[in-house]
Amino acid sequence: WWACDRAGFRCNIARTPESAVECFLDKHHEIIVIDGRHSLRTQINGRRRDIYRKSTSLLPDQEEPSVLPLLCAGFSRRFVENSSVSACYNELIQTEHGEVRCQFKLRACNSVFTALEYCQEAVEITSEDHIIQYVNPAFERMMGYHRGELIGKELTELPKSDKNRADLLDTINTCIKKGKEWQGIYFARKKSGDSIQQQVKILPVIGQGGFCSLTRNLKISDRFLLHNACLSAFNIFASCTECHSLRHRDRRKDSIDARSVGSRGSDAPSLQNRRYSSVARIHSMTIEAPITKVINIINAAQESSPVTVAEALDRVLEILRTTELYSPQLASKDDDPHTNDLVGGLMTDGLRRLSGNEYVFSKNMSQSQLTIPVTLNDVPPSIAEMLNDEERWEFNILDLEAATHKRPLTYLGLKIFTSFGVCDFLNCSEATLRSWLQLMEANYHSSNSYHNSTHAADVLHATAYFLRKERVKSSLDQLDEVAALIAATVHDVDHPGRTNSFLCNAGSELAVLYNDTAVLESHHAALAFQLTMRDGKSNVFKNIDRNQFRTLRQAIIDMVLATEMTRHFEHVSKFVNSINKPMASTNSDCEGQSNIRNSPENRLLIKRMLIKCADVANPCRPLELCIEWAGRISEEYFAQTDEEKRQGLPVVMPVFDRNTCSVPKSQISFIDYFITDMFDAWDAFASLPNLMEHLSENYKYWKNLDDMKCKSLRPPPPS
Repeated sequence: WWACDRAGFRCNIARTPESAVECFLDKHHEIIVIDGRHSLRTQINGRRRDIYRKSTSLLPDQEEPSVLPLLCAGFSRRFVENSSVSACYNELIQTEHGEVRCQFKLRACNSVFTALEYCQEAVEITSEDHIIQYVNPAFERMMGYHRGELIGKELTELPKSDKNRADLLDTINTCIKKGKEWQGIYFARKKSGDSIQQQVKILPVIGQGGFCSLTRNLKISDRFLLHNACLSAFNIFASCTECHSLRHRDRRKDSIDARSVGSRGSDAPSLQNRRYSSVARIHSMTIEAPITKVINIINAAQESSPVTVAEALDRVLEILRTTELYSPQLASKDDDPHTNDLVGGLMTDGLRRLSGNEYVFSKNMSQSQLTIPVTLNDVPPSIAEMLNDEERWEFNILDLEAATHKRPLTYLGLKIFTSFGVCDFLNCSEATLRSWLQLMEANYHSSNSYHNSTHAADVLHATAYFLRKERVKSSLDQLDEVAALIAATVHDVDHPGRTNSFLCNAGSELAVLYNDTAVLESHHAALAFQLTMRDGKSNVFKNIDRNQFRTLRQAIIDMVLATEMTRHFEHVSKFVNSINKPMASTNSDCEGQSNIRNSPENRLLIKRMLIKCADVANPCRPLELCIEWAGRISEEYFAQTDEEKRQGLPVVMPVFDRNTCSVPKSQISFIDYFITDMFDAWDAFASLPNLMEHLSENYKYWKNLDDMKCKSLRPPPPS
């Protein structure tokens, strides 16, 4: 008892076998010492057997008897009486550090392996002679094998990648045999035969049966998942242990109680004192949005988590309760004024500060007197020759603009809509389609340097190009294709050449009509349908049934609204998490990938991503086209800044001052902030290596200009 007190162990003393059993069932002690110095014979039966299995027998100091009878009776250790408290203390400490802690580890096994099952890192455990003993689901997903195909096999039986250097395996084995960990790049061969580059960490672990090695694989592209994976594994482990302890369950079931050596006498404040009074009310809600369910789960996890984890979850909850979940927080304006101004201008609806001036843009109807375009069969030879090239990404829309006298949308629309069978789907005549295309083009403003019908034709071309990609084509049906082509055609109709922020700050009629929310995008979609329905000669929807029209209309509106930049990061993030990542984890399962792509929710995400990428694909065009489009959008922003200054309105993008602006810097910021991640995700889905090559070359071009301190579109001529 004195030794227990010195070691900080809590100790209970029982005088009879019955009281000992009762005390043990109540406290579940880790160490039981039975005093065997007297002639009392203990009977091993019933519930008492549990006590003996973890007991030390204390015997009188006499000639050393055999320990075998005690071991057979169920004791684990014999300790001869010693009058020294230090000797007793040392015995207790050795027992705790040895047998007790081994028991803790054994109890934790189920919890540890449960954590591994949910861990996002790929984990493989092998024996000293390289026989696979365990792989987790993340490993199965990454390598394409089922667990049954791997367990019990030697590593040498599995196919090897020929991309590793010849001596790499010898180097790894040498490290492991010395008891050192190895970390580095390793190429593994998947079941499909493809090689995959991994960042691998191999840890030698010494157990009772000798060495085993733990291999952790983390794809380089997913390196940011490491901390999250470890944290989630820890949370699973912590939850199991604390819940068992809280409910007074047998601590030998499945998990280790983090306080069980706590038989120790420290009376530190319990972590379970951390409570959240709102949890009960949240859990009692009968109507829950998905975000509410997430918050409920986090709140519940907090109750059984250590203080540090609970505090981290508090910060998570603070973030989740904000309204801008998908909008990155920028650094101060001094760090990158170009990015701040660009993002501020594109992703906000203005400062909500109305001046006395109402900005009502005048429609450019200069094209309203255009004659009805000729049929596709009667297109002038020079234009027809250009249109023969329209399926190539390098198609030059600016040449078509010049050849058609700024009517590229009508001619390109006729060609693309015909190739996709739009007239057949809508059950409308080619004459109706021609009238509709002319009507839409007439309502684009040719006076805009950027947002004119050439931009609409460019977006239509990109949309058609994406729709022809195999994976996109297999994910969408014909209604989706028709909706995408129509949405691309009308997505900026009647655009005034000013941003949403400008219209809100100016108190325009449209901003008032649409409550300062997605003003232009709402106007484009609404006006497109108003114009279409106004005259039967141009109503391409007049012959389809009501239900089909409603479905088509909703798809068109959704795609047009997706071009609004305030929800840019939301759309990209949902696409990555709902499509890119699940498809990457099932890359050898064609049926699984098809199921992911073809669900209604994910088809919606694909269509949104498609038109978003088509709308801002200029940085992915060949360099000369990229430079021209950069000049056009810059000129439009310059004109807006000029007008804001004239009208005394807040200047939304101060860096777009024609006297001081660096066009290369603005392009670099736009590519860094909006383009790169989005096109990486779209390329991973649709496979667009040529676009990514153009993007890389164009980015280098702008960086070189910026390094030269050049603010214009092109480098100065050599002197």
